Amino acid sequence: MNTTTKNPLVRLAEAGQAIWLDFLSREFLAQGGLDKLVREDSLTGVTSNPSIFEKAMGHGESYDEQLHAILYQADAEPGDVYEQLAVRDIQHAADALRPVYDRLNGKDGYVSLEVSPYLAYDTEGTLNEARRLWKAVDRPNLMIKVPGTPQGVPAIRQLIEDGINVNVTLLFSRDAYRAVALAYIDGLEARAKAGKPVDRLASVASFFISRIDSRIDKNIDEALKNPGADGDRLNALKGKIAIANAKLAYQDYLGLIGEDRWKALAQKGAHPQRLLWASTGTKNPAYPATLYVDELIGPDTVNTMPAPTMDAFREKGTVETTLTRDVDTARRQLEDAQKLGLDLDGVTRELVEDGTRQFSDAFDALLGAVAAKRMTYLGEQVNGVAYELPKPLADAVDKCLDRARADGWARRLWQHDASMWTGQQEDRWVGWLAAGQGKQVDADAVAALARELQAERYTHAVLLGMGGSSLGPEVLAQTLGESGQGLALHALDSTNPEEICAVERGIDFARTLFIVSSKSGSTLEPEILNAHFHAATVAAVGQENAGKHFIAITDPGSKLEAAAKQAGYRAIFHGDPTIGGRYSVLSVFGLVPLGVMGHNVAHFLETTQTMVRACGPSSPPSVNPGVRLGAILGEAARAGRDKVTIFASPAVASIGSWLEQLLAESTGKHGKGIVPVDLEPIGTPDVYGQDRVFAYLRCAEDDTTQLDAKVQALAAAGQPVIRITLPRPAAIGQEFFRWEVATAIAGAVIGIDPFDQPDVEASKIKTRALTDAYEKTGQLPAETPIAEDGELAFYGDKSLAADGTVEGVLKAHLARLGQGDYAAVLAYVARNAAHERQIAGLRATVRDRRKVATVGGFGPRFLHSTGQAYKGGPNSGVFLQITADPARDLPIPGRKISFGTVQAAQASGDLQVLAERGRRYLRVHIKGGDVESGLARLAKAVKQVTN
Repeated sequence: MNTTTKNPLVRLAEAGQAIWLDFLSREFLAQGGLDKLVREDSLTGVTSNPSIFEKAMGHGESYDEQLHAILYQADAEPGDVYEQLAVRDIQHAADALRPVYDRLNGKDGYVSLEVSPYLAYDTEGTLNEARRLWKAVDRPNLMIKVPGTPQGVPAIRQLIEDGINVNVTLLFSRDAYRAVALAYIDGLEARAKAGKPVDRLASVASFFISRIDSRIDKNIDEALKNPGADGDRLNALKGKIAIANAKLAYQDYLGLIGEDRWKALAQKGAHPQRLLWASTGTKNPAYPATLYVDELIGPDTVNTMPAPTMDAFREKGTVETTLTRDVDTARRQLEDAQKLGLDLDGVTRELVEDGTRQFSDAFDALLGAVAAKRMTYLGEQVNGVAYELPKPLADAVDKCLDRARADGWARRLWQHDASMWTGQQEDRWVGWLAAGQGKQVDADAVAALARELQAERYTHAVLLGMGGSSLGPEVLAQTLGESGQGLALHALDSTNPEEICAVERGIDFARTLFIVSSKSGSTLEPEILNAHFHAATVAAVGQENAGKHFIAITDPGSKLEAAAKQAGYRAIFHGDPTIGGRYSVLSVFGLVPLGVMGHNVAHFLETTQTMVRACGPSSPPSVNPGVRLGAILGEAARAGRDKVTIFASPAVASIGSWLEQLLAESTGKHGKGIVPVDLEPIGTPDVYGQDRVFAYLRCAEDDTTQLDAKVQALAAAGQPVIRITLPRPAAIGQEFFRWEVATAIAGAVIGIDPFDQPDVEASKIKTRALTDAYEKTGQLPAETPIAEDGELAFYGDKSLAADGTVEGVLKAHLARLGQGDYAAVLAYVARNAAHERQIAGLRATVRDRRKVATVGGFGPRFLHSTGQAYKGGPNSGVFLQITADPARDLPIPGRKISFGTVQAAQASGDLQVLAERGRRYLRVHIKGGDVESGLARLAKAVKQVTN
């Protein structure tokens, strides 16, 4: 055949330049597209990158069958699913090219797979992923693509020494090329020195072309706007610099292979690292479509072309050795570019950053598409969510999510990167991520304990804890209850004598397990509750048998651990010191009580994993349930919607108490934060201001028709509504993890450390000082009321005294409520159904008539929960503290102080800190012990003064 009539692509290959395709898809492989190009166009290689895979996987259905098969076998994170999909394509492409590889003795016939673009500046991460991908693909004609960044250079050297073929990508400058070329040589020399073969190892250096001209041409256009610009010289450089740069890089290549150092390796059979021209499709329509092929033809090089460029060259390409032509002209062009201030060096640096960002953006889009398909496939295996946000908030959230994506928040969270927050010690407090994956608890040990207790016919478990140690287990108990022969669990987190006595009346000490739960082991409440119930157990079953009725859950080395060992507790379960209490529900602090109740902890954790994986590091923010929710909460708080109002259907109603602590204690500090609103009855749209976000958690097994309609009315009125659907109560573990991630992300949006609680400690210090003083003096400091009316005495600012009546004092107090404020009712009385109803009614009255959010809590329980936000968060609370004379009191074994006195000291310490923080407060004390009567009078007065 006359060479002039041959396919120009075939003639290009005959001239010594390899042709690679810059495209790969499953459909293309299945239809024989690659085989056809090899056969008809002399194609010898294929490259892939995130942009290519995003186009292939993110659209259409060609990958769905394998994706469903992967997830059917075992659920996986989006990144793992993508990798399995990509590996199959790469294997098929490598197999199609294997005859070329064998025919050319390993010089060509390669397919390239890129390490994650997120690792462009991470040497160790690149090495680890490259080795893993090499093993997964398991084909000798694979090349691993590694960015030619400064951090990528040592990875390239090591991978070559390991015997892994490398395609070095994102090279724009000659300096960067020389660095990776030397890294290749260094790796070969190290390999040869170790006595390993170098003759079947290959590498290419992907030198990017068209992007340089796009940027330089733009700089030329800007320079032409300047008065006195040398227009002729500038215009003469348009479309020239990228080719000139590449030609001189090829001269660098020729110089390297001419050195004795390389010749010694060549004698051992080493292949040179060929220059590969990448980004050879023209971006400027004024330039010929084949420009970056025509001008860069030379031996021992590669041109990787997108399909349109291949088509164009096949039709009208010309084959001449142009790469070594006019080298002096190329050198003068680069000199002119420098003299004219076109800043090639700066452009190439920027292009590396742009390239990694563009590949990361494409990878985000790819993983987002895979994640969305995963969620669709899983259906009800993962809790559903829907958002209805007013446009200003929706726009702010979209911007936040884009920032989170660009800054890699999901990855950085899982990498324990403290710079996401304040850059202080946040990295020391993210053990809850591993706990969510089931890595903190020994499920078999918990199951063994549960079997022992059932065999010994235990019937009840009483958890003695506070805050994070008690709220999670309480939610699990109220949501799931006991299973089979499991124990009925009661979480006791109060120093109120009536609550303690109520628990005692409901148990048989001889058949009860006490779970003493405290991370530090020195928290006051569980310590004195432990003393009380241990003494009672000794009295009931004897000193020698008491120990087997107790287990401890605590961090290693704590005071509680030592006491438990000394007292002969049945078991000690160790927490993780890197998990804060409010994030501990998926650790031993929540899961040991769950197992004691008879539930299968391993199964519970497996049910939770679908959400954990959805919130994983490879799930981009827009489709990451935890990150997206966190962005909404954080941006809403920044916009003044800092009251997260929680509604829940009956089966999951108790989750609000856990969310209260998680949100308030994590975000409420430094005058910022989120105020959670739980147990406020749902109202009509007209009773709410513009300071709310509504979170509605519903269980599909509940009849939620009426509640759905009321929530929909709020959304229709323009309020932001988050609807979360649990298919069954057992899926509550997914919500624990979703909201933990969301809270951490909201902290990043707000700009605080979501893992400390400085103002909780302030209350503890005040309480400790008061109790220590009582131990010495036998009394608490005397206080003088500002007013008294029957059984009610008031304490606070004297300006509230008014006419001295309950109505007058309350009117003056509530008059301090303004737009955006919230009213808090903090009751240091027994937490029981009757008191809860009375306080809920009081809150509803204030909410409906003053159009403000209301919160409520029972002390000392709320001190370890929402108390942080009340004292450290936004100064928008108006606080009504309620105390009462105890109807009865209980002594604390080994102490002079009683439980009733401890509760009084806690209330006093709480009020002192509120006062120090400049909060608006009023304390009302119910004398005589008739709490129901006192609460009823307060509720009546509130109705009167808010009319």
